[in-house]
Amino acid sequence: MPSVVFASVSSDTVIFYIAAHAVSSNLLATIDSPEDLRRLPESQLPQLASELREFILESVSQSGGHLASGLGVIELTIALHYVFDTPNDPLVWDVGHQCYPHKVLTGRRDQLRSIRQRGGLAGFPNIEESEYDAFGAGHSSTSISAALGMAIAARAQGRKQKAIAVIGDGAMTAGMAFEALNHAGGLKEDLLVILNDNDMSISPNVGGLSNYLTRVLSSHLYSTVREESKRLLRHLPPFEEFARRAEEHMKGMVMPGTLFEELGFNYIGPVDGHDLPALLRTLKNVRDMPGPILLHTVTRKGKGYPHAEREPVRYHGVGQFDRHQGIRQNPPAAAAKTYTDVFSDWLCDQAAVDERLMGITPAMREGSGLVAFSERFPQRYFDVAIAEQHALTLAAGMAIRGLKPVVAIYSTFLQRAYDQLIHDIALQNLPVLLAIDRGGVVGPDGPTHAGSFDLAFMRCVPNMLIMAPADEAECRKMLSTGFRHDGPAAVRYPRGSGIGAEPGTDLDTLPIGKGEIVREGRKIALLVFGAPLAAALEAADRLDATVANMRFVKPLDEALIEQLASSHDQLVTIEDGCIAGGAGSGVAELLAESGIEKPILHLGLPDRFLAHGSREELLSEAGLDAIGLYNSICTHYRAGNCIPVAARIASR
Repeated sequence: MPSVVFASVSSDTVIFYIAAHAVSSNLLATIDSPEDLRRLPESQLPQLASELREFILESVSQSGGHLASGLGVIELTIALHYVFDTPNDPLVWDVGHQCYPHKVLTGRRDQLRSIRQRGGLAGFPNIEESEYDAFGAGHSSTSISAALGMAIAARAQGRKQKAIAVIGDGAMTAGMAFEALNHAGGLKEDLLVILNDNDMSISPNVGGLSNYLTRVLSSHLYSTVREESKRLLRHLPPFEEFARRAEEHMKGMVMPGTLFEELGFNYIGPVDGHDLPALLRTLKNVRDMPGPILLHTVTRKGKGYPHAEREPVRYHGVGQFDRHQGIRQNPPAAAAKTYTDVFSDWLCDQAAVDERLMGITPAMREGSGLVAFSERFPQRYFDVAIAEQHALTLAAGMAIRGLKPVVAIYSTFLQRAYDQLIHDIALQNLPVLLAIDRGGVVGPDGPTHAGSFDLAFMRCVPNMLIMAPADEAECRKMLSTGFRHDGPAAVRYPRGSGIGAEPGTDLDTLPIGKGEIVREGRKIALLVFGAPLAAALEAADRLDATVANMRFVKPLDEALIEQLASSHDQLVTIEDGCIAGGAGSGVAELLAESGIEKPILHLGLPDRFLAHGSREELLSEAGLDAIGLYNSICTHYRAGNCIPVAARIASR
């Protein structure tokens, strides 16, 4: 807790403050599980909410992590664990940015400051971490499908439970959420979907009316009358239809629930998600109601912390900051541009000279570097929400009519649109450029956000042009190359900064399918794809190895590979992606097809999911830093005086 300085106050005031502070600070410390929570009287829950909000703010300001989302669901989290029998009643959080309060209340309070750090708590729900994490998350819009599956399992196994999915209004923009709603409405399983709507606020008058309507619509009396009326009127079809239409009309006049009712859900809400008494009353009412129910709660992202309430996007994911002053408005400039910055600058420069360019993002404007483009070229900017499949097919439709779409997307999210990449873009050989951010390991967000598989899953697709830049300057040239290519192209780059290579301002291209030798050596040749080049050069200095910057994963530089194979005793391929099916596999396939027998070592990400940690820690674990590369090559080839080392290899 922050220290308190008293000035010009009486001793009695100080004693009163300390006593009150001690009392108010003890409640959260007594909660080690939801069972402890459920032993509290309801009258103490607002105090617990205040303490929990303070604890989250204090902890995340020191550790970094996702902040605003968690602050917005403090009351909802408390109410859910208080009313329902978790973990018997499975609680599934969508995406998981908002799960920090949930982790605190389920026995992980003292570990929260380790979140997203090596060996610490995962930043998202993780089934290996706690029985209360009913389903792993990280990607959006999966909660309803997962909870429905759990509800079906409970019925099949004869168990009594209520499966609960908490999904945000942003995640509801994805088609998968509506697929699940459509299915659930027809099955009539005991499923509670909570729509956490934090994109609007309720004024006091509207809030009071909404809470009143919620209490009425969730009451047992209303539910009983509603169902009994339907049963009786079912024998009188004309009257049943009249009653149904009258009910829809009245509900449609006062609340946005008609769509969910049509899908087969009993819609309840909206209810103020920060009004604990209202939440508790409503959840108790719906707890025993059968069938699929959708409860609409309205919350405020960043609730209780003014900085986050004013700027919820800025405070979505944060590093360490002074909680009293907030995030510094003008942080020191980075020593080098990030790859995302390079893409952002290139996109605006290219758009200025080619009006056919259209920028597309699936709800990642800030993260993917499209803020400047959206401001300079608003008519050519398309945020399609969390809809990666739609983003790619939208781009295909643009391309087939003569436009030049650029889709800015994280590698991990591109996985969700694989069919569209193959069927709608590559099969028709359309000129769509994929700017793929966060390739390789990403760090604290963990395996759900790692871009480990993109090189492998794209390499097998016909018509694809795939590039992996070794530095920022090369990234800019590859973006221009891909944009001018008459077919599908992908430029895949890592998170953060590279070696600091100045990208310049030109729009020059690279010759397609041509790599370059960047260091001449003997016996061993390192064929490097993308960002590991700097580490490979450090290792090569100690090995006296040749280093080739391959640049292109598809098409490969066949002439360069054959040249290196004929002039060296051993080959090593290096990439920050999965080894199976990756760029190195392509090199081996080429050698086999050419009848060239040559020892070849493939280095890349291991065949397992790497846990969260810093990007540097994960690269070291994967053996893709300079020491790891050097030691792997030494161990495999036992060349010359090559002796594995533990200390850091000196920088070139």
